[in-house]
Amino acid sequence: MRFAFTDEQLELQRVVRELLGRECPPARVRAAWDAAPDTPLAVWPQLAAMGVVGMTAPERFGGLGLDELDLALVLEETGRAALPEPLLEHTAIAIPLIAETCDEVFCDRWLGAAAAGRAVITVGLAGAPFVADAGRAKLVLLEHDDELHAVEPRLTTLTAEPSIDGARKLARVEWTPISATRVATGAGARAALDLAFDRGAFATAAQLIGVARRLMDMTVEYVKLRTQFGRPVGSFQAVKHQLALAHVAIELARPCVHRAAYALARREPDRAVHVSMAKAYASDAAAGAARTALQCHGAIGYSFEYDLHLWMKRAWVHAAAYGDAAWHRARIATAVLDGEP
Repeated sequence: MRFAFTDEQLELQRVVRELLGRECPPARVRAAWDAAPDTPLAVWPQLAAMGVVGMTAPERFGGLGLDELDLALVLEETGRAALPEPLLEHTAIAIPLIAETCDEVFCDRWLGAAAAGRAVITVGLAGAPFVADAGRAKLVLLEHDDELHAVEPRLTTLTAEPSIDGARKLARVEWTPISATRVATGAGARAALDLAFDRGAFATAAQLIGVARRLMDMTVEYVKLRTQFGRPVGSFQAVKHQLALAHVAIELARPCVHRAAYALARREPDRAVHVSMAKAYASDAAAGAARTALQCHGAIGYSFEYDLHLWMKRAWVHAAAYGDAAWHRARIATAVLDGEP
């Protein structure tokens, strides 16, 4: 049995990292904080041209027909770059949700445009008061009881909401469920929405791994240069220990995320347990990396002008999204004690 990514998956990760290194430097992430919620996406066209935006769309609609295992490393790279664009909602959740629940006519109308990057689709699931990037979306998938609705912005009222992570544009979506917007209902819709939640938790965990690794990279570089008592602070044992503990936590969380990707891609019956393990470990690892980074940077880490906060705040926000670590541990405990996946 092979427990490794394929050469093609690793090559895609490398190419995406190079693209984001060029097109999504910290200055672009910082600029996204001040951008209006409906500002055109800067990196989206390049990601679409590479096929990343439409990775999960079926090939007959112009996508690549790939699954969560193919997406995992790409999501890590978007976390590492703190990409301020809705790949998580659009590619990891919305496209598969439409493909699995909607009829051919609806898919033909929306999935081709979504795969090509011409139409941004975002998602608002129950329990989340706000919807990410609703101001840029051509379509919003919304949960209402055991129903899935596909709502165009003209049928909604959007109210911008502040976020700790200013690059992540949130909105309160007010709308009225009607039969014309309902695309799935009943047990089928409930199962699809549960799967969509798990995909969101997995994708957030994957991005958290990238965020945490970037925080550690920045911190290691800083402690090599920052001197005290005539020596780099990175040479002090206390600093080494903090960095080592944060690194171990990330490396323990990463295979859990990959295992969750496998469970989702193979539709394993106990996928929820693997997803919850991934999200709990990744949330804790990223929060720990943010805490360690701030501790090792000292006062400069609190500065808005310094780039560290762009990744710290992404870590804090994502650690809470799609269930925080405590929520996912409770779900694991329930599954273990009840003997159900």
